[in-house]
Amino acid sequence: MSGRHEAPGRAAEPAPGHGPAGHAAPEGATAPSVVALGGGHGLAVTLEAWRPLAGELTAVVTVADDGGSSGRIRREMPVLPPGDLRMALAALAGDGERTREMTELLQHRLGGTGVLAGHPVGNLVLTGLVEIHGGDTVRALDTLCGLLGARGRVLPMADVPLDLVATVESVDPDDPARTRRIRGQVAIATTPGRVRDIRVSPADPPVHADVLAAIARADVVCLGPGSWYTSVLPHLLVPRLRAALAATPARVVVVLNLEAQVGETDGFSPEEHLRVLQAHLRGVPLHTVIADAEAVVDRRGLLSAARECGADLVLTSVAASDGAPRHDPARLTEAFTSVLASGAGAR
Repeated sequence: MSGRHEAPGRAAEPAPGHGPAGHAAPEGATAPSVVALGGGHGLAVTLEAWRPLAGELTAVVTVADDGGSSGRIRREMPVLPPGDLRMALAALAGDGERTREMTELLQHRLGGTGVLAGHPVGNLVLTGLVEIHGGDTVRALDTLCGLLGARGRVLPMADVPLDLVATVESVDPDDPARTRRIRGQVAIATTPGRVRDIRVSPADPPVHADVLAAIARADVVCLGPGSWYTSVLPHLLVPRLRAALAATPARVVVVLNLEAQVGETDGFSPEEHLRVLQAHLRGVPLHTVIADAEAVVDRRGLLSAARECGADLVLTSVAASDGAPRHDPARLTEAFTSVLASGAGAR
């Protein structure tokens, strides 16, 4: 399942006839079944980009968030942290006027200074639905998908809340060999120093059967963009999830970040992001790497790193046109369209 490698410095061109307003699966092809893995804003933009193209779209969402509203809820109640799940639901919500109003309500953060201050309404609604459904998070998510007219499905990457545990290098110049063991997503993201390794706790959490089934029948599995160590890599650290990814016949696509993230990947180049990912694949194939052409300084180095993974490199414009370090959903859709048109989405 390998297409052509892009020559260094050459941007991949979108398939002809598919502008931002008219995306579709390549002519004669069936709309693919897509599984997108991640969390937070990175997963939300990926879902928005895949929506016009996918026949079946499933979000598999990280459940390791321990900060803000999600952290407060998971400390007080026996539920999965709802924040990243809520964001994925909002990204897949339908386009009707009532649906837009409902989505705006779920995304609204309560004001004031009391115990509810800062909670997005959707976090509370999802937590309430989990209680109503006897602790069944997947049923609660499916209920909200129905209420939102969602164009896809949202599933948690594990059936229990996860903690991330990382080894972080010291930033003390007098003790460069010293490392610290940091526990928790927020602490890892905010602790100065490069992350050396990361693991999940519990080490082998249960994974819902619907997650494994979606990966098994997928035509495309998409990783990234997002916080590399706390949103992208954790999916490869769950043994049952990694085994499903290793066994799927799907095309595995990774979207690289536009810049290094302070506290997680300080100073990382795009090729370093890719090499860290490669070290965690452990049997999971990688077929296509998408990177923003303007964010890549060493194109030959990134091409070499992609080839070491056995992957094709697609260099194109996927960043927002206003210069902000965020991906543009319409441009990302064009990049995905070009991947599908090249035959990358076919089994």
